[in-house]
Amino acid sequence: MVVPSRGRNKESPPLKPGQQQQHQQQSPGASPSRGRRPHSPGRQGSGGARAMRKGGGGRRGGRGDPRGPCREGPAANGERDVLGRGPLSLLRLCGDRLRVFVVDRKAFITKADSNIWLTVLLAVFAGVLHWCHITTLFENDRHFSHLSTLEREMAFRTEMGLYYSYFKIIIEAPSFWSGVCAIMNDKLTEYPLVINTLQRFNLYPEVVLASWYRIYITIMDFLGIPTKTCWTVNRGKGLSPVESCEGLGDPASFYVAVIFLLNGFMMSLFFIYGTYLSGSRLGGLVTVLCFFFNHGECTRVMWTPPLRESFSYPFLVMQMLLLTYILRIPSINTGSLIALCVSNIFFMLPWQFAQFVLLTQIASLFAVCIMGYIDSSKLQKILSAHMVSLLVCFILMFGNSMLLTSYYAASLVVISVIEGFAWLFGTITLKYLTSLVFGIADDAHIGNILKSKFIGYKDFDTLMYTCAAEFDFMEKETPVRYTRTLLLPVVLVVFGVIIKRAIKYILWSLSHTVRYEKEERFNHGELVFHALQLLAYSVLAILIMRLKLFLTPHLCIMASLVCSKQLFGWLFYKVQPKTLVFAILALMTIEGSANLRTQWNIMGEFSNLPQEELLEWIQVNTRQDAVFAGAMPTMASVKLSTLRPIVNHPHYEDAGLRARTKVVYSMYSRKPASQVKRDLMKLGVNYYILEESLCVSRKKPGCSMPEIWDVEDPANRGKIPLCTLMSKDSRPYFITVFENSNYRVLKIPKE
Repeated sequence: MVVPSRGRNKESPPLKPGQQQQHQQQSPGASPSRGRRPHSPGRQGSGGARAMRKGGGGRRGGRGDPRGPCREGPAANGERDVLGRGPLSLLRLCGDRLRVFVVDRKAFITKADSNIWLTVLLAVFAGVLHWCHITTLFENDRHFSHLSTLEREMAFRTEMGLYYSYFKIIIEAPSFWSGVCAIMNDKLTEYPLVINTLQRFNLYPEVVLASWYRIYITIMDFLGIPTKTCWTVNRGKGLSPVESCEGLGDPASFYVAVIFLLNGFMMSLFFIYGTYLSGSRLGGLVTVLCFFFNHGECTRVMWTPPLRESFSYPFLVMQMLLLTYILRIPSINTGSLIALCVSNIFFMLPWQFAQFVLLTQIASLFAVCIMGYIDSSKLQKILSAHMVSLLVCFILMFGNSMLLTSYYAASLVVISVIEGFAWLFGTITLKYLTSLVFGIADDAHIGNILKSKFIGYKDFDTLMYTCAAEFDFMEKETPVRYTRTLLLPVVLVVFGVIIKRAIKYILWSLSHTVRYEKEERFNHGELVFHALQLLAYSVLAILIMRLKLFLTPHLCIMASLVCSKQLFGWLFYKVQPKTLVFAILALMTIEGSANLRTQWNIMGEFSNLPQEELLEWIQVNTRQDAVFAGAMPTMASVKLSTLRPIVNHPHYEDAGLRARTKVVYSMYSRKPASQVKRDLMKLGVNYYILEESLCVSRKKPGCSMPEIWDVEDPANRGKIPLCTLMSKDSRPYFITVFENSNYRVLKIPKE
């Protein structure tokens, strides 16, 4: 929950002799503030970049026209005189020419190196700029630096809190390996089950970050360097002061800082990606500026850092860059395949959804191969790298069955033996056969979600997804926002040119006429691949709004091709490329700068007093082994901040967990209280956290919890929801032991 500033002021710790205390004074009559240290919103730098010339460049005008075999005049006569003087004169002439050649080559290499270093320098600048931008937005939105440890943990809502809880377990364990063993034998997340969370929840980012944090603290302690500074924060409004610590020694600050650094590195990759794809540093500039101008549509890392996409997506950018290089070169070397394999692993390990994205990539590559832009041997080598990376992830995930029974795995197998449109049918058939053989239904909800999009299918699990805004269809305003920044018009022009040239290439392939071979051949398979990938991302984003995070950055990459000589060389003979590109960027800046100002003007402060009261009550008034059930977002906070066992959580991709959640959410159905109590007792629940808002809130028609249950349980339709009855009087089946404005804790008495 984000509310206006509430009067926090940090009190400095006791001063040492000679130190000077810094403080802020609030003017009378001003609204309360928290002692926010002044900081300016991130500024976007501007800079130019010269177009990279095909072939790596060279000196212009450095050499004269080549001399023909018959030369007349004094120079020719002089040379013949020199050659006629004997062997020594000939050797002297050869030495002079060799020196000229060496100097010329040295100048070329120096210029090439300077071009590379300039590109790297601009990429680093773009990365630092993005890191500053998202760090500023996150701090402005939550005032994270002034929050207490409990408030920072509450700020990680829903699955973010669940993921962060495992980082917390590892860093607080006696040793790193004991912490890893604890999360591999977890007894708190799905009580009374003992589960391997590394297998279930894609937690390798937390494991790696926890190891880095422990190493960092150990080194700093050994050197005697303080890692954090703690303050007393006066929260105002009659609230008790809290302690707030700043610095990388604070676990939450360290965790968020590493995520933001990784996403700063992602922007550096985007600049290099745009530069390489378009063949010009202007293309890299266009990519970066388009990303900034459409930042709210490209990423949400500044609002939800711990989500899996924050760790995974930067490696997809790296993977796509490597794949572009592989498609462009005539023959693949082993190093490129190894790099592709490693980037695949880093993309898949942190995020369970990565396999669906890679499925669209395989489909695009298959189409490019069918169209004749790459040969089957190159495709097979790329598929081999995908297979190896899938196998490695399967091993590192301790045999996660969803990987082997996924559409992605099925497509890799089928594409090796089937050609044409039969590949799609074979992929679907093999996926369902493997799921049936292994008895895996964890990803069955994916098919149901797609069915709901096309034929209106409804059930409890499907509605739990589709009633959330991020799983709804793309908003109608999204294409309008793309158009206002000129991102969509520019990409449509690029896309149209690629499709036109690709069709002419296909006609040449079919006709094999000399005219088409001379004039219309367009052998740039990497550009056709990007166009097909754009179509795939567009379909995903239209069906599920959350997947805009793939579409919008890819639009920014495609926009870089406005600087491509392969596509617009004919236009660059008439108009200077720099003039055209900077004119487009100037028009983009009109709406893009307004979008940036809107982001920079977001000012708030995280506060959730009702949940804070709830968590503090649980800490003081319940046993350490008391088992809790309730809404998924709240359960993640209970586990993170109180370390109490829970029976359900927000990671909804497991079939068993979905069945448990349905039992827990029956409190919001119209079923009898006796039946709900009996089902909860079978799960071993001691306390149920009831939220009245879930009983009455309605994001859209048919999406309140009682309405969702009407679809699942039509026999009880028309009765008063149980949550309404429990809000009035929980007896005799439950006992109310805690209550505030948002939460009611019901104790389940034993029979």
